[in-house]
Amino acid sequence: MIEKDQLTANHTKNGLANEILYEQKAFTKKREGGLSLKANPKDVRTGVFYIDGDVAAAEGALAAGCKFLGGYPITPSTEAAEAFARRAPQVGAMFIQMEDELGSIATVMGASLSGQKAMTITSGPGFSLMMETIGFGAMLEIPFVIINIQRSGPSTGLPTRTGQADMMQARWGSHGEYEVITLSPDSPQESFDFTIKAFNLAEKYRVPVMLMSDECVGHMTEKVEIPEADKIDLEPRRLYKGPKDKYIPFKPDKDLVPPMVKAGEGYKLYLSPLSHDQRGHPLLSQKSTTRRIVDKIRLNADDIIETKEDGLDDAEVVVVSYGITSRVAYRAIEQARKSGIKVGIFRLITVWPFPDKRITELAKRVKGFVVPEINYGQVVFEVERCVHGNANVVLVPHGGGWVHNPDDILGAIKKIIKAKKKYEGVFEYKTELEKLIFGSGA
Repeated sequence: MIEKDQLTANHTKNGLANEILYEQKAFTKKREGGLSLKANPKDVRTGVFYIDGDVAAAEGALAAGCKFLGGYPITPSTEAAEAFARRAPQVGAMFIQMEDELGSIATVMGASLSGQKAMTITSGPGFSLMMETIGFGAMLEIPFVIINIQRSGPSTGLPTRTGQADMMQARWGSHGEYEVITLSPDSPQESFDFTIKAFNLAEKYRVPVMLMSDECVGHMTEKVEIPEADKIDLEPRRLYKGPKDKYIPFKPDKDLVPPMVKAGEGYKLYLSPLSHDQRGHPLLSQKSTTRRIVDKIRLNADDIIETKEDGLDDAEVVVVSYGITSRVAYRAIEQARKSGIKVGIFRLITVWPFPDKRITELAKRVKGFVVPEINYGQVVFEVERCVHGNANVVLVPHGGGWVHNPDDILGAIKKIIKAKKKYEGVFEYKTELEKLIFGSGA
Protein backbone atom coordinates (compact mmCIF):
# COMPACT_ATOMS: atom_id res chain seq x y z
CA MET A 1 0.00 0.00 0.00
CA ILE A 2 1.10 3.54 -0.67
CA GLU A 3 0.13 6.25 1.81
CA LYS A 4 -1.61 9.32 0.49
CA ASP A 5 0.79 11.55 2.44
CA GLN A 6 3.57 10.30 0.19
CA LEU A 7 1.72 11.63 -2.81
CA THR A 8 0.51 14.93 -1.41
CA ALA A 9 3.73 16.80 -2.16
CA ASN A 10 3.41 15.98 -5.84
CA HIS A 11 -0.28 16.73 -6.11
CA THR A 12 -0.02 20.39 -7.00
CA LYS A 13 2.64 19.72 -9.60
CA ASN A 14 1.13 16.66 -11.19
CA GLY A 15 -2.57 17.37 -10.70
CA LEU A 16 -4.84 14.80 -12.27
CA ALA A 17 -1.98 12.41 -13.06
CA ASN A 18 -1.34 12.14 -9.32
CA GLU A 19 -4.97 11.27 -8.68
CA ILE A 20 -4.81 8.46 -11.20
CA LEU A 21 -1.59 7.17 -9.61
CA TYR A 22 -3.26 7.25 -6.21
CA GLU A 23 -6.26 5.38 -7.53
CA GLN A 24 -4.32 2.72 -9.39
CA LYS A 25 -1.68 2.04 -6.70
CA ALA A 26 -3.22 2.88 -3.35
CA PHE A 27 -6.48 1.03 -3.84
CA THR A 28 -5.47 -1.94 -5.95
CA LYS A 29 -5.28 -5.26 -4.13
CA LYS A 30 -4.70 -8.75 -5.40
CA ARG A 31 -7.71 -11.02 -5.62
CA GLU A 32 -8.28 -14.47 -7.02
CA GLY A 33 -8.15 -14.25 -10.80
CA GLY A 34 -7.01 -10.63 -10.99
CA LEU A 35 -7.02 -7.31 -9.17
CA SER A 36 -9.59 -5.70 -6.91
CA LEU A 37 -9.73 -1.92 -7.04
CA LYS A 38 -11.49 0.07 -4.36
CA ALA A 39 -12.80 3.58 -4.88
CA ASN A 40 -10.71 6.60 -3.93
CA PRO A 41 -12.23 8.15 -0.75
CA LYS A 42 -11.75 11.62 -2.22
CA ASP A 43 -14.10 10.70 -5.07
CA VAL A 44 -16.87 9.30 -2.88
CA ARG A 45 -19.40 11.55 -1.15
CA THR A 46 -20.26 9.03 1.55
CA GLY A 47 -23.55 9.54 3.38
CA VAL A 48 -27.32 9.42 3.09
CA PHE A 49 -28.79 12.00 0.74
CA TYR A 50 -32.17 13.07 -0.59
CA ILE A 51 -31.30 13.65 -4.25
CA ASP A 52 -32.73 13.03 -7.69
CA GLY A 53 -31.65 10.37 -10.18
CA ASP A 54 -29.64 12.79 -12.30
CA VAL A 55 -27.51 13.91 -9.36
CA ALA A 56 -27.20 10.31 -8.13
CA ALA A 57 -25.84 9.22 -11.52
CA ALA A 58 -23.23 12.00 -11.40
CA GLU A 59 -22.18 10.91 -7.92
CA GLY A 60 -21.96 7.32 -9.15
CA ALA A 61 -19.67 8.38 -11.99
CA LEU A 62 -17.37 10.24 -9.62
CA ALA A 63 -17.31 7.31 -7.19
CA ALA A 64 -16.38 5.04 -10.12
CA GLY A 65 -13.33 7.21 -10.78
CA CYS A 66 -14.64 9.10 -13.80
CA LYS A 67 -12.31 12.03 -14.39
CA PHE A 68 -13.74 13.48 -17.58
CA LEU A 69 -17.19 14.55 -18.72
CA GLY A 70 -17.64 16.04 -22.17
CA GLY A 71 -21.18 17.27 -22.60
CA TYR A 72 -23.70 19.73 -23.93
CA PRO A 73 -26.74 20.83 -21.88
CA ILE A 74 -30.01 19.14 -22.83
CA THR A 75 -33.21 18.60 -20.88
CA PRO A 76 -33.84 16.45 -18.83
CA SER A 77 -30.20 15.43 -18.28
CA THR A 78 -28.70 18.84 -17.45
CA GLU A 79 -28.82 18.38 -13.68
CA ALA A 80 -26.47 15.39 -13.95
CA ALA A 81 -23.85 17.39 -15.84
CA GLU A 82 -24.24 20.32 -13.44
CA ALA A 83 -23.75 18.05 -10.43
CA PHE A 84 -20.60 16.55 -11.95
CA ALA A 85 -19.24 20.00 -12.84
CA ARG A 86 -19.76 21.29 -9.29
CA ARG A 87 -17.82 18.40 -7.77
CA ALA A 88 -15.15 18.06 -10.45
CA PRO A 89 -12.65 20.60 -8.99
CA GLN A 90 -12.80 18.80 -5.63
CA VAL A 91 -11.69 15.46 -7.05
CA GLY A 92 -9.31 16.43 -9.84
CA ALA A 93 -11.87 15.78 -12.58
CA MET A 94 -12.71 17.87 -15.63
CA PHE A 95 -15.98 18.96 -17.21
CA ILE A 96 -15.91 20.52 -20.66
CA GLN A 97 -18.96 21.93 -22.39
CA MET A 98 -18.64 21.49 -26.12
CA GLU A 99 -20.43 23.28 -28.95
CA ASP A 100 -22.73 20.30 -29.52
CA GLU A 101 -23.12 16.58 -28.91
CA LEU A 102 -20.89 15.71 -31.86
CA GLY A 103 -18.00 17.43 -30.14
CA SER A 104 -18.97 16.07 -26.73
CA ILE A 105 -18.73 12.41 -27.64
CA ALA A 106 -15.51 13.02 -29.59
CA THR A 107 -13.80 14.48 -26.50
CA VAL A 108 -14.83 11.40 -24.53
CA MET A 109 -12.99 9.18 -27.02
CA GLY A 110 -9.78 11.16 -26.61
CA ALA A 111 -10.02 11.31 -22.82
CA SER A 112 -10.52 7.55 -22.55
CA LEU A 113 -7.61 6.78 -24.88
CA SER A 114 -5.38 9.00 -22.77
CA GLY A 115 -6.10 6.81 -19.75
CA GLN A 116 -9.06 8.49 -18.07
CA LYS A 117 -12.44 7.04 -17.24
CA ALA A 118 -14.71 9.21 -19.33
CA MET A 119 -18.38 9.73 -20.11
CA THR A 120 -21.01 11.96 -21.61
CA ILE A 121 -24.56 12.76 -20.51
CA THR A 122 -27.39 13.48 -22.93
CA SER A 123 -30.98 12.89 -24.01
CA GLY A 124 -32.99 12.19 -27.19
CA PRO A 125 -31.74 14.55 -29.94
CA GLY A 126 -28.23 14.63 -28.48
CA PHE A 127 -28.15 10.84 -28.34
CA SER A 128 -29.02 10.74 -32.04
CA LEU A 129 -26.08 13.00 -32.88
CA MET A 130 -23.69 10.65 -31.08
CA MET A 131 -24.48 7.52 -33.07
CA GLU A 132 -21.61 7.66 -35.57
CA THR A 133 -19.02 8.16 -32.86
CA ILE A 134 -20.49 5.33 -30.79
CA GLY A 135 -19.65 3.06 -33.72
CA PHE A 136 -16.17 4.59 -33.83
CA GLY A 137 -15.71 3.78 -30.16
CA ALA A 138 -17.00 0.25 -30.60
CA MET A 139 -14.62 -0.41 -33.51
CA LEU A 140 -11.60 0.90 -31.59
CA GLU A 141 -12.78 -0.77 -28.37
CA ILE A 142 -12.71 2.43 -26.36
CA PRO A 143 -14.26 2.08 -22.88
CA PHE A 144 -16.70 4.89 -22.09
CA VAL A 145 -20.14 5.50 -20.59
CA ILE A 146 -23.15 7.36 -21.96
CA ILE A 147 -25.92 8.39 -19.58
CA ASN A 148 -29.13 8.92 -21.53
CA ILE A 149 -32.00 10.46 -19.55
CA GLN A 150 -34.71 9.54 -22.05
CA ARG A 151 -37.49 11.93 -22.96
CA SER A 152 -40.46 11.80 -25.27
CA GLY A 153 -39.80 12.21 -28.99
CA PRO A 154 -39.27 12.12 -31.91
CA SER A 155 -37.28 15.27 -32.61
CA THR A 156 -37.79 17.90 -29.92
CA GLY A 157 -40.87 16.02 -28.73
CA LEU A 158 -41.70 16.71 -25.09
CA PRO A 159 -38.35 17.88 -23.68
CA THR A 160 -39.43 17.86 -20.03
CA ARG A 161 -41.45 14.63 -20.13
CA THR A 162 -40.52 10.99 -19.89
CA GLY A 163 -40.10 8.34 -22.58
CA GLN A 164 -38.47 4.98 -23.28
CA ALA A 165 -38.25 5.15 -27.06
CA ASP A 166 -34.44 5.13 -27.36
CA MET A 167 -34.01 1.48 -26.41
CA MET A 168 -33.57 0.04 -29.90
CA GLN A 169 -31.50 3.04 -30.94
CA ALA A 170 -29.12 2.25 -28.06
CA ARG A 171 -28.52 -1.19 -29.53
CA TRP A 172 -28.70 -0.57 -33.27
CA GLY A 173 -28.21 3.19 -33.70
CA SER A 174 -24.80 3.08 -35.35
CA HIS A 175 -24.28 1.15 -38.57
CA GLY A 176 -22.50 -2.17 -38.88
CA GLU A 177 -21.95 -5.10 -36.54
CA TYR A 178 -20.97 -4.33 -32.96
CA GLU A 179 -22.22 -4.90 -29.43
CA VAL A 180 -22.99 -2.58 -26.52
CA ILE A 181 -24.11 -3.03 -22.93
CA THR A 182 -27.07 -1.09 -21.56
CA LEU A 183 -28.44 -0.83 -18.02
CA SER A 184 -31.84 0.51 -16.94
CA PRO A 185 -32.32 1.96 -13.43
CA ASP A 186 -35.71 2.49 -11.82
CA SER A 187 -34.68 4.71 -8.88
CA PRO A 188 -32.11 7.32 -7.83
CA GLN A 189 -30.35 4.65 -5.76
CA GLU A 190 -29.97 2.46 -8.82
CA SER A 191 -28.85 5.47 -10.83
CA PHE A 192 -25.90 5.70 -8.46
CA ASP A 193 -25.24 1.97 -8.28
CA PHE A 194 -25.70 1.23 -11.99
CA THR A 195 -23.44 4.09 -13.08
CA ILE A 196 -20.62 2.45 -11.14
CA LYS A 197 -21.58 -0.86 -12.72
CA ALA A 198 -21.54 0.77 -16.16
CA PHE A 199 -17.96 1.95 -15.74
CA ASN A 200 -16.89 -1.45 -14.47
CA LEU A 201 -18.39 -3.18 -17.49
CA ALA A 202 -16.88 -0.64 -19.90
CA GLU A 203 -13.42 -1.23 -18.48
CA LYS A 204 -13.77 -5.01 -18.28
CA TYR A 205 -14.90 -5.48 -21.88
CA ARG A 206 -13.56 -2.32 -23.60
CA VAL A 207 -17.01 -1.46 -24.89
CA PRO A 208 -19.48 1.44 -24.89
CA VAL A 209 -21.90 1.10 -21.96
CA MET A 210 -25.12 3.08 -21.73
CA LEU A 211 -27.18 3.93 -18.68
CA MET A 212 -30.66 4.19 -20.19
CA SER A 213 -32.54 6.15 -17.57
CA ASP A 214 -35.62 8.31 -18.18
CA GLU A 215 -37.02 11.68 -17.12
CA CYS A 216 -39.10 10.23 -14.28
CA VAL A 217 -36.15 8.44 -12.69
CA GLY A 218 -33.85 11.35 -13.47
CA HIS A 219 -36.08 13.90 -11.74
CA MET A 220 -37.39 11.60 -9.00
CA THR A 221 -36.05 12.57 -5.58
CA GLU A 222 -35.53 9.77 -3.07
CA LYS A 223 -33.11 8.61 -0.40
CA VAL A 224 -29.74 7.54 -1.81
CA GLU A 225 -27.18 5.81 0.35
CA ILE A 226 -23.59 6.29 -0.80
CA PRO A 227 -21.30 3.78 0.94
CA GLU A 228 -17.76 4.17 2.18
CA ALA A 229 -15.13 4.06 -0.56
CA ASP A 230 -13.76 0.71 0.60
CA LYS A 231 -17.19 -0.83 0.02
CA ILE A 232 -17.18 0.13 -3.67
CA ASP A 233 -15.50 -2.35 -6.02
CA LEU A 234 -14.10 -0.96 -9.25
CA GLU A 235 -12.75 -2.67 -12.34
CA PRO A 236 -9.13 -1.61 -13.00
CA ARG A 237 -8.24 -0.66 -16.55
CA ARG A 238 -6.50 -3.57 -18.20
CA LEU A 239 -3.07 -2.11 -18.95
CA TYR A 240 -0.34 -3.69 -21.04
CA LYS A 241 2.75 -4.57 -18.97
CA GLY A 242 5.34 -5.66 -21.54
CA PRO A 243 8.11 -3.84 -23.46
CA LYS A 244 6.95 -0.86 -25.48
CA ASP A 245 8.36 -2.20 -28.73
CA LYS A 246 6.38 -5.44 -28.33
CA TYR A 247 2.99 -3.84 -27.81
CA ILE A 248 0.29 -4.86 -30.32
CA PRO A 249 -2.79 -2.62 -29.82
CA PHE A 250 -5.54 -5.10 -30.67
CA LYS A 251 -3.98 -8.41 -29.64
CA PRO A 252 -6.60 -9.88 -27.29
CA ASP A 253 -6.23 -11.83 -24.10
CA LYS A 254 -7.96 -15.19 -23.77
CA ASP A 255 -11.30 -13.52 -23.03
CA LEU A 256 -11.05 -11.67 -26.40
CA VAL A 257 -10.38 -8.28 -24.76
CA PRO A 258 -7.05 -6.56 -25.60
CA PRO A 259 -5.07 -4.72 -22.90
CA MET A 260 -4.67 -0.96 -23.32
CA VAL A 261 -1.97 1.65 -23.00
CA LYS A 262 -2.21 5.39 -22.47
CA ALA A 263 -1.84 7.44 -25.62
CA GLY A 264 1.16 9.73 -25.42
CA GLU A 265 3.38 7.45 -23.34
CA GLY A 266 5.61 6.29 -26.17
CA TYR A 267 3.73 3.26 -27.44
CA LYS A 268 3.16 2.78 -31.13
CA LEU A 269 -0.57 3.32 -31.60
CA TYR A 270 -2.26 3.16 -34.96
CA LEU A 271 -5.90 4.00 -34.34
CA SER A 272 -8.23 3.97 -37.31
CA PRO A 273 -11.93 3.01 -37.46
CA LEU A 274 -11.20 1.08 -40.63
CA SER A 275 -11.40 -2.71 -40.36
CA HIS A 276 -7.98 -3.56 -39.01
CA ASP A 277 -5.59 -6.28 -37.94
CA GLN A 278 -4.12 -6.63 -34.45
CA ARG A 279 -1.64 -3.83 -35.14
CA GLY A 280 -4.45 -1.49 -36.13
CA HIS A 281 -3.45 -1.51 -39.80
CA PRO A 282 -6.27 -1.53 -42.38
CA LEU A 283 -7.61 -4.82 -43.72
CA LEU A 284 -9.89 -5.67 -46.63
CA SER A 285 -11.69 -8.27 -44.51
CA GLN A 286 -14.07 -7.80 -41.59
CA LYS A 287 -13.49 -11.25 -40.16
CA SER A 288 -10.73 -10.57 -37.67
CA THR A 289 -12.20 -7.27 -36.45
CA THR A 290 -15.95 -7.44 -36.11
CA ARG A 291 -16.17 -11.12 -35.22
CA ARG A 292 -14.14 -10.54 -32.09
CA ILE A 293 -15.78 -7.31 -30.95
CA VAL A 294 -19.13 -9.07 -31.28
CA ASP A 295 -18.03 -12.31 -29.64
CA LYS A 296 -16.37 -10.70 -26.64
CA ILE A 297 -19.85 -9.65 -25.52
CA ARG A 298 -21.94 -12.54 -26.85
CA LEU A 299 -19.68 -15.22 -25.40
CA ASN A 300 -19.69 -13.44 -22.04
CA ALA A 301 -23.41 -12.61 -22.08
CA ASP A 302 -24.26 -14.95 -19.19
CA ASP A 303 -21.83 -13.02 -16.98
CA ILE A 304 -23.04 -9.63 -18.17
CA ILE A 305 -26.83 -10.08 -18.10
CA GLU A 306 -28.59 -9.14 -14.89
CA THR A 307 -32.32 -9.36 -14.19
CA LYS A 308 -34.65 -9.36 -11.19
CA GLU A 309 -37.40 -11.94 -10.84
CA ASP A 310 -40.33 -12.07 -8.44
CA GLY A 311 -43.19 -14.54 -8.28
CA LEU A 312 -42.19 -16.60 -11.31
CA ASP A 313 -42.23 -20.06 -9.71
CA ASP A 314 -45.95 -20.65 -10.34
CA ALA A 315 -46.69 -17.72 -12.64
CA GLU A 316 -49.16 -18.03 -15.51
CA VAL A 317 -48.36 -14.53 -16.74
CA VAL A 318 -45.01 -12.73 -16.69
CA VAL A 319 -44.71 -8.94 -16.84
CA VAL A 320 -41.45 -7.93 -18.55
CA SER A 321 -40.48 -4.38 -17.73
CA TYR A 322 -37.56 -1.98 -17.27
CA GLY A 323 -36.87 1.49 -15.92
CA ILE A 324 -39.69 3.55 -14.43
CA THR A 325 -42.27 1.21 -15.97
CA SER A 326 -41.16 -1.54 -13.58
CA ARG A 327 -42.36 0.50 -10.62
CA VAL A 328 -45.74 1.10 -12.21
CA ALA A 329 -46.03 -2.60 -13.10
CA TYR A 330 -45.71 -3.66 -9.46
CA ARG A 331 -49.01 -1.95 -8.66
CA ALA A 332 -50.80 -3.88 -11.40
CA ILE A 333 -49.18 -7.14 -10.28
CA GLU A 334 -50.33 -6.59 -6.70
CA GLN A 335 -53.89 -6.06 -7.90
CA ALA A 336 -53.75 -9.15 -10.12
CA ARG A 337 -52.47 -11.34 -7.29
CA LYS A 338 -55.22 -10.11 -4.98
CA SER A 339 -57.75 -11.27 -7.59
CA GLY A 340 -56.17 -14.72 -7.67
CA ILE A 341 -54.11 -14.43 -10.87
CA LYS A 342 -50.68 -16.01 -10.70
CA VAL A 343 -48.44 -13.34 -12.15
CA GLY A 344 -44.73 -12.57 -11.75
CA ILE A 345 -42.36 -9.85 -12.83
CA PHE A 346 -39.22 -10.22 -14.93
CA ARG A 347 -37.31 -6.98 -14.70
CA LEU A 348 -34.57 -6.12 -17.16
CA ILE A 349 -31.61 -4.50 -15.45
CA THR A 350 -29.42 -5.32 -18.43
CA VAL A 351 -31.48 -4.68 -21.54
CA TRP A 352 -28.60 -5.33 -23.96
CA PRO A 353 -27.38 -7.99 -24.27
CA PHE A 354 -30.92 -9.32 -24.06
CA PRO A 355 -31.72 -12.31 -21.75
CA ASP A 356 -32.80 -14.59 -24.61
CA LYS A 357 -32.28 -17.86 -22.78
CA ARG A 358 -34.38 -17.01 -19.75
CA ILE A 359 -37.31 -15.68 -21.79
CA THR A 360 -37.25 -18.85 -23.89
CA GLU A 361 -37.27 -21.01 -20.75
CA LEU A 362 -40.20 -19.13 -19.23
CA ALA A 363 -42.20 -19.27 -22.47
CA LYS A 364 -42.37 -23.04 -22.23
CA ARG A 365 -44.42 -22.94 -19.02
CA VAL A 366 -46.45 -19.71 -18.92
CA LYS A 367 -49.53 -18.54 -20.80
CA GLY A 368 -48.05 -15.26 -21.86
CA PHE A 369 -45.99 -12.13 -21.36
CA VAL A 370 -47.14 -8.56 -20.80
CA VAL A 371 -44.64 -5.89 -21.87
CA PRO A 372 -45.46 -2.30 -20.85
CA GLU A 373 -43.20 0.30 -22.50
CA ILE A 374 -43.29 4.07 -22.86
CA ASN A 375 -43.16 3.68 -26.62
CA TYR A 376 -45.23 1.92 -29.26
CA GLY A 377 -43.29 -1.32 -29.18
CA GLN A 378 -39.54 -1.93 -29.01
CA VAL A 379 -38.31 -4.41 -26.40
CA VAL A 380 -41.60 -6.30 -26.77
CA PHE A 381 -40.43 -7.59 -30.16
CA GLU A 382 -37.30 -9.03 -28.54
CA VAL A 383 -39.56 -10.86 -26.11
CA GLU A 384 -41.68 -12.15 -28.99
CA ARG A 385 -38.55 -13.32 -30.83
CA CYS A 386 -37.42 -15.35 -27.82
CA VAL A 387 -40.84 -16.86 -27.12
CA HIS A 388 -40.77 -18.84 -30.40
CA GLY A 389 -44.56 -19.00 -30.53
CA ASN A 390 -44.87 -20.89 -27.23
CA ALA A 391 -46.78 -18.15 -25.38
CA ASN A 392 -48.80 -15.03 -26.09
CA VAL A 393 -47.07 -11.66 -26.01
CA VAL A 394 -49.10 -8.52 -25.25
CA LEU A 395 -47.75 -4.99 -25.59
CA VAL A 396 -49.11 -2.21 -23.37
CA PRO A 397 -48.00 0.87 -25.31
CA HIS A 398 -47.64 4.46 -24.16
CA GLY A 399 -46.76 7.41 -26.37
CA GLY A 400 -44.68 9.18 -23.75
CA GLY A 401 -45.07 12.24 -21.58
CA TRP A 402 -46.10 10.27 -18.50
CA VAL A 403 -46.21 6.73 -17.12
CA HIS A 404 -48.76 3.96 -17.64
CA ASN A 405 -52.01 3.65 -15.77
CA PRO A 406 -51.57 0.44 -13.73
CA ASP A 407 -55.15 -0.51 -14.68
CA ASP A 408 -54.02 -0.89 -18.30
CA ILE A 409 -51.27 -3.33 -17.31
CA LEU A 410 -53.80 -5.20 -15.18
CA GLY A 411 -56.19 -5.34 -18.14
CA ALA A 412 -53.46 -6.84 -20.33
CA ILE A 413 -52.73 -9.48 -17.68
CA LYS A 414 -56.40 -10.45 -17.61
CA LYS A 415 -56.42 -10.50 -21.42
CA ILE A 416 -53.82 -13.26 -21.42
CA ILE A 417 -55.63 -15.26 -18.75
CA LYS A 418 -58.87 -15.15 -20.76
CA ALA A 419 -57.26 -15.89 -24.13
CA LYS A 420 -58.50 -19.12 -25.73
CA LYS A 421 -55.93 -19.20 -28.53
CA LYS A 422 -52.43 -18.15 -29.46
CA TYR A 423 -52.10 -14.68 -30.94
CA GLU A 424 -50.09 -14.29 -34.09
CA GLY A 425 -47.13 -12.05 -33.33
CA VAL A 426 -47.47 -9.29 -30.74
CA PHE A 427 -50.95 -8.33 -29.58
CA GLU A 428 -51.24 -4.60 -28.85
CA TYR A 429 -53.51 -3.92 -25.90
CA LYS A 430 -55.69 -0.86 -26.34
CA THR A 431 -55.32 1.29 -23.23
CA GLU A 432 -58.16 3.15 -21.58
CA LEU A 433 -56.85 6.43 -23.00
CA GLU A 434 -56.75 5.01 -26.52
CA LYS A 435 -60.27 3.65 -26.11
CA LEU A 436 -61.43 7.09 -25.06
CA ILE A 437 -59.78 8.77 -28.04
CA PHE A 438 -60.22 6.18 -30.78
CA GLY A 439 -63.16 4.14 -29.59
CA SER A 440 -63.56 0.86 -27.73
CA GLY A 441 -61.96 -2.41 -28.73
CA ALA A 442 -59.20 -4.83 -27.79
